Amino acid sequence: MCPGPDSNLKMEDRQELSKAGYTHVTGTPKPQPIPKPQFTLSELKAAVPAHCFERNMVKSFGYLAWDLLVCSVLFYGVYVVLELMSLPLIFKVPAYLVYWFVQGSYMAGIWVIAHECGHQAFSSNHIVNDIVGLILHSALFVPYHSWKITHRRHHSNTGSCENDEVFVPYSQSSVKPTWSETLEDSPLYNLYRIVAMLLVGWMPAYLCFNAYGPMKYRNSESKSHFNPYAQFFLPKERMSIILSDVAFAAAALTLGYFIYTYGFALVFKLYLAPYLVTNAHLVLITFLQHTDTYIPHFREGEWTWLRGSLCTVDRTFGTWLDGVLHHIVDTHVCHHIFSKMPHYNATEATEALRPILGQYYLKDTTPVFSALWRAFTHCKFVPDDGKVVFYQKNMKDM
Repeated sequence: MCPGPDSNLKMEDRQELSKAGYTHVTGTPKPQPIPKPQFTLSELKAAVPAHCFERNMVKSFGYLAWDLLVCSVLFYGVYVVLELMSLPLIFKVPAYLVYWFVQGSYMAGIWVIAHECGHQAFSSNHIVNDIVGLILHSALFVPYHSWKITHRRHHSNTGSCENDEVFVPYSQSSVKPTWSETLEDSPLYNLYRIVAMLLVGWMPAYLCFNAYGPMKYRNSESKSHFNPYAQFFLPKERMSIILSDVAFAAAALTLGYFIYTYGFALVFKLYLAPYLVTNAHLVLITFLQHTDTYIPHFREGEWTWLRGSLCTVDRTFGTWLDGVLHHIVDTHVCHHIFSKMPHYNATEATEALRPILGQYYLKDTTPVFSALWRAFTHCKFVPDDGKVVFYQKNMKDM
């Protein structure tokens, strides 16, 4: 049924959405209108208070210092309490689980700050941004310049079926079930794939093999973020890729030293397990920002930069986690429109943008894991034909 009776859409909007293959799923917000937005980037910028665009290096370093302090206190406190003190296992296990989640979340917050460095949103000084970003991302095993280049290309091509860089939808004809369609629709198999995506979807799947990237890279032999000669890098960018690789190698050697000195078990408990949580956050955030049944994707002829930038979603992971993640989750629409805006001004800017964006502003209040399950089980491919397309669940929907 397309769309649901509770969607309050005009008849002409329903017809356009139906033509594009949109299928209403209970619990989803109303989709954007199919016609291109009439407002301009200049009008959106004029609606935002001017101070929201100001980058304050001292303020940015303050957020970074707080995150580093929290991580250090957690690290040292857990080491002293759980490793040096003789506590019963029944206490240690749940304490470590809590530590892994909290520490991994704050490490993801540090990742977000490094991400802002890549957008030059940390400060107005490019050298400072790149030094801070290189150090922070390398410590989290991310090749800073390599990712910065492809991530900027993602921002330049968001929502494009041909040229977006991450979580690009498969077309119907390119989808071939690994097993039977019945098995692949089973809850257990989908749960397995979700867990696998959260654990390895960022590293190594995306960084090493460019998983979830566009079709134009999928048959390339050079699609690793660590390869200076990868298809998505220009010759002039190769030295920065090598610099990222050197910094990454230094971080890996440092990790190896600690494993050799203190043992794998301790390093895993204190750093590697939270690191897996950090990676899961990154995949979960990115996947849900760009994947759901009501988010359109565009092919050449219909895609524009502004239209694509609006095809991302603001969600919430809860007040505490939204803050820890520096509001990358609940102000992502604003971030795509104004990527140089620092995170501490994005909430105010989002509220200023909403009246102008109107029906083109996508916000979803679905609980996180419900939204993840819905998006993962319903968003399998887009139709082969059509300039404006929506995700489909299976062949029977076509």
